[in-house]
Amino acid sequence: MSRPVRLAINGATGRMGQSLLGLIKGDARFVLVAAITSPDSSHRGQPVYVGDDSLRFTHGWPSANALDVVIDFSGPAGLAEALTYCESHGVALVTGTTGVDATFSQRLASSAQRIALLRAANFSLGVAVLTRLLREAAAALPDWDLDIIEAHHNRKEDAPSGTALALGEAAADGRNTTLAESAVYAREGRTGPRAHGTIGFAVVRGGDIVGEHVALLMGQGERVELAHRATDRAIFARGALEAAHWLSGRTAGAYDLDAMLSERAAH
Repeated sequence: MSRPVRLAINGATGRMGQSLLGLIKGDARFVLVAAITSPDSSHRGQPVYVGDDSLRFTHGWPSANALDVVIDFSGPAGLAEALTYCESHGVALVTGTTGVDATFSQRLASSAQRIALLRAANFSLGVAVLTRLLREAAAALPDWDLDIIEAHHNRKEDAPSGTALALGEAAADGRNTTLAESAVYAREGRTGPRAHGTIGFAVVRGGDIVGEHVALLMGQGERVELAHRATDRAIFARGALEAAHWLSGRTAGAYDLDAMLSERAAH
C-alpha cells in the first residue's frame, strides 16, 4: 500500500494501547484515525497526544471508508464491538484480546470469511519464530521428552501462560497429538516414571519478569533448549504494528504471525 495505513486502536488507554500510541508517533507507515476506549473511561475526550487537540480518545467508531485496519487489545466486550464494526465496513482486524469463550471463537472463525483477521496470543515476532522452531523440533525428535518452562512477573494471574500453552499446542501438533491428550501441568509427590509422549509444564512467578519461555527437548546424552526472553513490553506492540501493516489490503481470511513470517522468508 503506497499511502499510510489508516489505523484505529481499540483499547487505546490500556497498557498495550498506550504502547502502540507511543510507537505510532514516529512511524510514517500509519496514520492514526481513532483511539477508542471503553464508554466509562475517564480518558474519553482527552487529547491523544500532548498538545494535539485534533484527535481525542473516544468510544465512537469512525464513519464508513475511514479505516484500513483496527488493532484490538481491549477485552471480550470491546472485541465484539470492533468485530461488528469491521464486518460492517470491510475493515481488517488484528486482535490480541484473550479470554473469549468458545461461542465467540466460533464467531471469529466465521468472520474470517468476510474480513482479513489476524489473532495471536503473543505478538512478539521472536515468540512466533520460537513457536515454528518448536513445532519442527518436536516433530523431528518424536521420542524425546519435552517440557516447557515459563516465567512471568508476580502480578500475573493465570498459569501456565497463554504463550506457554500456545507453544505446547505447536509441539503437540508437530507430534500429531493434542495438549488434551499429552499435557502434564503438575508434578508432586511420588509421580512414578515419566509417561512417554507427555508434554510437561513448569511455572515461575516473581519480580518484574516480562516473560520468559524455554522449551527443553531431552534425549539420551543430549538435549536441545529453545528459549525466548522478553526484556521490553514494547516488543508486543511492535509485532502488532508489523501485523497490521502486513494485513492491510489482504483478502478475507484467517491469518497468523506464522503466515507473515513465511511470506517474509519466501522473499
